[in-house]
Amino acid sequence: MTPAARLSAAMTVLDRILAGEPAEQALTNWGRANRFAGSGDRHALRDLVYDALRCKRSYAALGGGMTGRGLILGGQRAAGADLDALFTGLGHAPAVVSEDETGHQPQGAEALDIPDWLYPHFSNALGDECDATLLAMRQRAPVFLRVNRARITPAQAMAALAEAGIGTRPYPGVENALEVIENARKIQNSNLYAEGLVELQDASSQAVIEALPLKDGLRVLDMCAGGGGKTLAMAARARLQLFAYDADQGRMRDLPLRAKRAGVQVDILQNPEKTALYDLILTDVPCSGSGSWRRDPMGKWALTPARLAQIVKVQTSILSRAAAMLGPQGVLAYATCSVFREENEDQISAFLTQFPQFSCRLQRRFSPLHGGDGFFLALLERGD
Repeated sequence: MTPAARLSAAMTVLDRILAGEPAEQALTNWGRANRFAGSGDRHALRDLVYDALRCKRSYAALGGGMTGRGLILGGQRAAGADLDALFTGLGHAPAVVSEDETGHQPQGAEALDIPDWLYPHFSNALGDECDATLLAMRQRAPVFLRVNRARITPAQAMAALAEAGIGTRPYPGVENALEVIENARKIQNSNLYAEGLVELQDASSQAVIEALPLKDGLRVLDMCAGGGGKTLAMAARARLQLFAYDADQGRMRDLPLRAKRAGVQVDILQNPEKTALYDLILTDVPCSGSGSWRRDPMGKWALTPARLAQIVKVQTSILSRAAAMLGPQGVLAYATCSVFREENEDQISAFLTQFPQFSCRLQRRFSPLHGGDGFFLALLERGD
């Protein structure tokens, strides 16, 4: 496919997404209907689509409308592309740009690519770093690996990955994190990944695990385990009696295979109360995802004030449930991939008021300005 033909294809996919079709489904359906497209075409198409979704408001402003064509035209204008060379109307190229498609320069929240109602939430949480953070979150997220330190050192992993054509570099401040700087798409076909020596995991997510007070022999529950990335990261740090639970059991379906690949034992639970009490409980709770919208750009467009309020209630419920399963002097770790105070500092303040037997030994934010996702961590220690 020519570059211009890829733009036309991206317009088609984006129109389907704007009509309500999930992004991944729209891309998959396009690929099945256009089997002539090679892997390079599919990757380029995916990048065009997700870049447009991350920058949907500003691209629509620059492109003259909230349509697939408007988003792609706006994206090409933002990139300084030669529109006359790409929008020719010849073959599979998009139609020539008309005089009506001038667009306008985006301003305010429109230029930062968030809904208007969300700007005060970001400003309240991030202060002077608000706009810079939002601009950073318009870009594609870096790819990070977690080295399974129990089986290989970061230096050894870097060397082996380089032999496979995958370029990496250490990520400052996170011991076992490598940032992928070349050929990220080769990772899942590499021997290191297949053998559980490295896992895909965001640097901030890794930093959360490194901050946990883990030591050999502890009974540890990952209460919102999902796919088990943090479960396995904890297992790599100490010899733990490790339990995993998620309210959506289907999210853990790959965890047994991943644990076997990593060489660790994880007890997957349907009722975590039955095996309480625990020395440490990690609650990486459901959240708005506002710190990780680079990876899930549809999240920021789908969130509503009512949905945010509902999420906060769920978080409060999970904290209360976890507190009842924690042993004396145990540690309750609360984490979100959100930057909003309502989901972070405000939750901790409310929890400490409700449970005065707990004290907060650590609160820490991880900023998208440093490369990883926006994360929050609080360590709550039981004193009774």
